[in-house]
Amino acid sequence: MFEKVLVANRGEIAVRVMAAAEELGCETVAVYSDADRNGGHVDYADEAYNVGPAPASESYLDQEEIIDVAQRAGADAIHPGYGFLAENADFARRVEETDAITWVGPPSDAMETLGEKTKARSVMQAAGVPVVPGTTEPVDDADEVRALGDEFGYPIAIKAEGGGGGRGMKIVRSEAEVDDALESAKREGEAYFGNDSVYVEKYLEAPKHIEVQVLADNHGNVRHLGERDCSLQRRHQKVIEEAPSPALGDELRAEIGEAARQGVREAGYTNAGTVEFLVEDSVASETQREGGGETAGPEFYFMEVNTRIQVEHTVSEEVTGIDIVRWQLRVAAGEELTFAQDDVEIDGHAVEYRINAENPATDFTPTPGQLTTYRPPTSIGIRLDHAVAQGDKIGGDYDSMIGKLIVSGEDRAHCLERSKRALEHFDVEGVHTTIPFHRLMLDDEVFVGGAHTTKYLDRELEDDALEAAVDRWGPTEATGGDGAEATTAEVAVEVDGKRFDVVIENASARMTAEPADGGSASGSATDGAAEVATADAITAEMQGTILSVAVEEGDEVAAGDVVCVLEAMKMENDVVAGRGGTVESVPIADGDSVDMGDTLVRLE
Repeated sequence: MFEKVLVANRGEIAVRVMAAAEELGCETVAVYSDADRNGGHVDYADEAYNVGPAPASESYLDQEEIIDVAQRAGADAIHPGYGFLAENADFARRVEETDAITWVGPPSDAMETLGEKTKARSVMQAAGVPVVPGTTEPVDDADEVRALGDEFGYPIAIKAEGGGGGRGMKIVRSEAEVDDALESAKREGEAYFGNDSVYVEKYLEAPKHIEVQVLADNHGNVRHLGERDCSLQRRHQKVIEEAPSPALGDELRAEIGEAARQGVREAGYTNAGTVEFLVEDSVASETQREGGGETAGPEFYFMEVNTRIQVEHTVSEEVTGIDIVRWQLRVAAGEELTFAQDDVEIDGHAVEYRINAENPATDFTPTPGQLTTYRPPTSIGIRLDHAVAQGDKIGGDYDSMIGKLIVSGEDRAHCLERSKRALEHFDVEGVHTTIPFHRLMLDDEVFVGGAHTTKYLDRELEDDALEAAVDRWGPTEATGGDGAEATTAEVAVEVDGKRFDVVIENASARMTAEPADGGSASGSATDGAAEVATADAITAEMQGTILSVAVEEGDEVAAGDVVCVLEAMKMENDVVAGRGGTVESVPIADGDSVDMGDTLVRLE
């Protein structure tokens, strides 16, 4: 086993990896940016090293610096966590080629093959796994996309080869949308993944999103740990994940699991990974009603392989009792899997709730700020993966995750009831969170019935329901959507020896919590529109990176026109003009980092 493991990541996943390493007798090394000097993962590690400024491109994505730190620290292994460099085959290869340091992950060649979606499709087809109709080679121009639209029929999806989580994917419903969608998908692919290659496939309107956790060692053993249902999504971003899926019958479950095993074996894959599938809604519904059995037509389609640990690996661990991260380290150290496929048993049910600093009532806009109160739930059936504490700040430099609440129970019904208790006692003040959304879902008939698809939230959930949930279960004091501190406060009073929590409207400043860094601005969600205008300037509503600039000096713009695209907290935001006018100056360029309030475009 390794002596010292460097975790090339931050936050809760860094702590999760360090915990597994610690149990195996390894010392741990953290890396951190200037923005994370006081991060929970820094405090947890045995030693920690600064790797650069807040922008990820200058710190957590600096391959040379991270390897240099590993050598200086005397680490003999690097674990990438998820995100950042976790699926970067070039980084994996650099680690593999570095003396005395082991890459904790799949081989770089397998990552390269399965990380590019077109190559992955070819591998799966060779392994006999059904795939969504589409291209196996990158698509270069709009005419080719239109031809494929005619062949497959609209809608089609243009996807970045290195993409995932909906980033770099554009849905095209007609020939007229092809040019803009192709340009946007290529731009996002380059911005997020350093690869502007895209491919095209038939778009399934309302599928179930099912993924299978796999583990493979260097001795020819491949195991799957059952499936997870990740169908509850907003704009292709998972919000609640569970294991096992409530929609699969035994026969379809076994077939998907075996397909995942066969596919990764064909690719020469080792270590942990996830094979993702789409199950057509009609098929999922039929298997749910009838408890499995024969169905007409293809039952599932391969979508992609995630060559890393997943955010939602936790639910698979809870229902199988297998520590996936621990096995990542053991496999990387050359050990053989000690359990057979028949030894893997699914016991009970588990659900993961992503607790993010976002306001569900304003289209899930990020709400960075200070956790003035942070009291997570405890007791039986509750697991919390996090790296924050009361008083910590949730910044705008990275994603908006506060932590992951994982609840397990004897079966799904028990798990959901237990979840109500857990979420009721999850007390967060200072920022808006997704807790009200999760509590709303636990009263939602479609979700509780397991009939939701990947399109359910985007098509069916009403804004009024989200607003009511936030009013009912949201924080009593938090930074507002315009960056101003809210004017309500909750204070404890005692009457005849009994404690009451009283909400005071229009509270004075000294009665409310002091805002972090003068308050926080909320951003808008993926492909949303962010508008901030002060006098003749269009300013940044949040800290982020400029992906593209749509105007130049002398251009005429109208109210609502997009002037630039700003990436913040892993979301792409269209910044629009609040009024019409002539562009006087554009003090930004592609790739620039901006702070909240910085001028992006000035109008005459």
